Amino acid sequence: MRVVITLACTETGDRNYTTTKNKKTHPERMELHKYCPRLRRYTLHRETR
Repeated sequence: MRVVITLACTETGDRNYTTTKNKKTHPERMELHKYCPRLRRYTLHRETR
């Protein structure tokens, strides 16, 4: 039931990270604070479709 998702920076739109999540336990979109190499700081990254 785990699927591969892509995380994109909300400020630049760059797709920097991929990870997996369980769709059954977390059906909503994932949001994490991750490092953005273009801005050289931590920003909010959201799951893209």
